[in-house]
Amino acid sequence: MILKSVALSHFRNYENLYMEFDRGTNILYGDNAQGKTNVLESVYVSGTTRSHKGSKDRELIQFGEEEAHIQTIVEKKEKDFQIDMHIKKNRSKGIAINKIPIKKAAELFGILNIVFFSPEDLNIIKNGPSERRRFLDVELCQLDRIYLFHLTNYNKILNQRNKLLKDINFKPELKDTLPVWDMQLIDYGKKIIASRKDFVKQLNKIIYEIHRRISGEREELLLSYEPDVPEEKFEEELARSQERDLKLGMTSVGPHRDDMCFLIHDIDIRRFGSQGQQRSCALSLKLSEIELVKSSIKETPVLILDDVLSELDSSRQNFLLNSIHDIQTIITCTGLDEFVKNRFEINKVFKVVNGTVKAENSF
Repeated sequence: MILKSVALSHFRNYENLYMEFDRGTNILYGDNAQGKTNVLESVYVSGTTRSHKGSKDRELIQFGEEEAHIQTIVEKKEKDFQIDMHIKKNRSKGIAINKIPIKKAAELFGILNIVFFSPEDLNIIKNGPSERRRFLDVELCQLDRIYLFHLTNYNKILNQRNKLLKDINFKPELKDTLPVWDMQLIDYGKKIIASRKDFVKQLNKIIYEIHRRISGEREELLLSYEPDVPEEKFEEELARSQERDLKLGMTSVGPHRDDMCFLIHDIDIRRFGSQGQQRSCALSLKLSEIELVKSSIKETPVLILDDVLSELDSSRQNFLLNSIHDIQTIITCTGLDEFVKNRFEINKVFKVVNGTVKAENSF
């Protein structure tokens, strides 16, 4: 899978931009706050419909404009796909694939598979469970449209059930309608739990060896999926928590409260690991993500590294750079010194200055 080009109009600090990428390693360098990450964000939005920062659509549009446009050309299995995305302030996105509008964003998933690695991802281990659930969901949605369907419907029903729980306090007769929502929540929830369980099982087969190499064969990493409630007990636990849910006005059990544990020699790294161990685990997780995409769709994803090298020590930098020689990579950084020092092969270099991007000769 190759990202061939991106064209932006009124996106963030770019009035107009057109970039063609090399099939190998692409470097965007420049001072902070010049627009490097904005380019990467546009690519991520183009592939997933959402900002990796969680930004709202209106925040992606250049100040003073009513809408932004992203166009990407993706080569997949020797065929080109043109993705056009119109982002509007007060309306939902307009998306077209090869100039044919699509009705559901789910139709877009899987065309451009992206593994995005930023400094924030280095904290995925020590941050709260929501970060780890987001990791599971983002990757599963890219690989499995059925999972995306189940997750979307689960979240809709969860929101409706929570609203109903609040409304029952004012209209007790509405309690009779609760079982209708419960049945649907249980149905989709069980499928989500089963998919996440299988995904973590697949990931474990890959991450073990990667982490052994990162740690110099000193550590053995095991991922453990921690469902809030087991698949076979979801219905029972949801019924048992009904009175508590009515008091809280929210659903207190279900896969929206799941977590994932990282164990090194049976020690929970989330709580007891050093910062170095946590960062190594995060790096192992991202590199495993690449391998899992390769094995699942028989294509390499596009790897995006957003200023992450400056947060890694030299040994982890070298391991990462040596692991990505066969995959298209887009890297942002403030300078090129690290690449020169490591004699790392660069195929294309772009300098970013205040919303302008200029291609330079690579070396």
